[in-house]
Amino acid sequence: MKDLPKNIKPEHIVQAIHKIEKEGIPPQAHSSTYDVLYEGRRFPPKLVLSYANIFANGVALDRSEFEGGIGTPCFKILEENGFTIVTKESMTGSQEPIKELLERFIEQAHTSNLKNKDYLKTFEGLKVKVSFGQGVVSRVPWISFLAENQTTSKGIYPVFLFYKKHDTLILAYGISEKYLPSIEWNIMNDEKETIEDYFKSKGIVPDRYGSSFVYNIYDTSKELDFKSIESDLKNLIQEYKVTLDNAINSKPIKLKRNLKTIETKPIDIKSKVKQPPFDLNTFTTDLQSTGLVFSNQLVTRFVLSLLTKPFVILSGLSGSGKTQLAICFAKWICENNDEQVCVVPIGADWTNREFLLGYPNAIKPGKYVMPDNGALELLFKANANKDKPYFLILDEMNLSYVERYLADFLSAMESGEKIPLMKDSDDVPASIELPKNLFIIGTINVDETTYMFSPKVLDRANVIEFRIMPSDLDDFFQKSAVKDKKSIIGKGALQSADFVTIANNTIDHQNIESRQAIIDTLKKFFLELKSIHAEFGYRTANELFRFISLGQKLKTGWTLDEIIDAAIIQKLLPKLHGSRKKIEPTLKALWNLCVNDEKQNLETISQFPEESNMRYPLSAEKIWRMFRIAQDNGFTSFAEA
Repeated sequence: MKDLPKNIKPEHIVQAIHKIEKEGIPPQAHSSTYDVLYEGRRFPPKLVLSYANIFANGVALDRSEFEGGIGTPCFKILEENGFTIVTKESMTGSQEPIKELLERFIEQAHTSNLKNKDYLKTFEGLKVKVSFGQGVVSRVPWISFLAENQTTSKGIYPVFLFYKKHDTLILAYGISEKYLPSIEWNIMNDEKETIEDYFKSKGIVPDRYGSSFVYNIYDTSKELDFKSIESDLKNLIQEYKVTLDNAINSKPIKLKRNLKTIETKPIDIKSKVKQPPFDLNTFTTDLQSTGLVFSNQLVTRFVLSLLTKPFVILSGLSGSGKTQLAICFAKWICENNDEQVCVVPIGADWTNREFLLGYPNAIKPGKYVMPDNGALELLFKANANKDKPYFLILDEMNLSYVERYLADFLSAMESGEKIPLMKDSDDVPASIELPKNLFIIGTINVDETTYMFSPKVLDRANVIEFRIMPSDLDDFFQKSAVKDKKSIIGKGALQSADFVTIANNTIDHQNIESRQAIIDTLKKFFLELKSIHAEFGYRTANELFRFISLGQKLKTGWTLDEIIDAAIIQKLLPKLHGSRKKIEPTLKALWNLCVNDEKQNLETISQFPEESNMRYPLSAEKIWRMFRIAQDNGFTSFAEA
């Protein structure tokens, strides 16, 4: 390390501090553990010494060439010249702690630096928590002030929310978004507006925290009155402590604020924003208005599959609308498509996870290379907003081996373990949870350029086949109109919370309607599939029950046989493949389970019979096609039939 000059005097250090006061602290120049105290304010020791050398010797010292810390020459020079060095933990000793806190917070919020460990720890007896985002830079960084037993994920708390895109700092009555708090703020109905209401009056949709109430608003594009802000914060903290003290009873209380006595009454936070239940029929109706042509049956199967398990594969003819249906539903139910929907075209050279999850930078230690397609960022966002749905749409996902590039996702789906990223990195956490509100939709075409799926993939997904029948084509020509796909955007956003709740709720198998009839049917299919080693396990059985139960509860208008039919063709038949000799007896047996009249011989039927003769027409038609191909080619599979 470089030897430091010995001619730096107190006046040089004071001049350095005045320079910092006038120009501010440059990016990356904040101290991590210690500060120099001067007239009640704090300054970074290494920056002070660096600037002091300008006035002593005409040039700033390079801070990378000397160390700071107890016992270092840097600290000795400052202390020998009469200056006190204190730890960050003692920030409460500062005369203007909130001014220092907010100045540094606002400055860092405009960078990609997510570190927060060296900020003020306590204020007015409350724990201070600062966040700039987890893994990805947040659009709304915040500073919360937390009492015991209150957290940002479940609780109420005073909070500074910085809507940096709008140069707006809001001091708010904070309300947790992840879980409903058990305590409510005591404020008057007509006195406060929500953050959502405030921004709506300006024609803006806030990125987050819309249900919290505004206490005061500050324009950061102008000079801030930090004494006034600190006074506001202390008054809000007083209200906060009184609210917590009176949480046991709901009697009206009196608070003193700004020399006025006001009477406050508890209000129901939940009544501020009404969340309607998820209604499948609403999406079906809205989808028709776009001019896109999909059968109600197909749309219903797609949505039920997403709610059953958030991994769905759409297979079929190129140009049959697979990707369009996925995008339309995602954009219909999401309030912010740029944040919640990520469409990723799969490349033919994807051989590992780095295309979706990134990789450690081999040249720069501690650095992590994020994928450009936004897939990893989507995971961070979904984990930060558990009550909102997020959609990762993998277009033409079988252009490469799915088992290679999606292996971490497939494993995490079942194990519940986190996906490892990189240890000791400033850019990403060591691992990330696969969020339960992330819905993965893959589209596939089957031709000579693509790869088939292994049972590992098929076992984890619902596979929905898109086919265009002559009647579908007639319907398309009759209804063909100018496509207005934008008309559907955000129409179902208010239903999104309930959609996520349904997707995450467990199903009680013991109380499912027509339980024994379902069990008897599934056992019959199990025994036939077992003969060719294509039987299903506990996971598939659980997902079959879940799909059938949801089909009964969500007012689909389907009979039990229609729901079971959809479940069979999506979960049981996709794994069928093999030579004619191997698979033909099983196809015949499955056919008999799908028809009402066993006299309808699969071998002698040249054209598929009327659906009225079928118990499970979707599955029967697929089995018939597979059987025909096995006879013609000597081999058949679900994907190629």
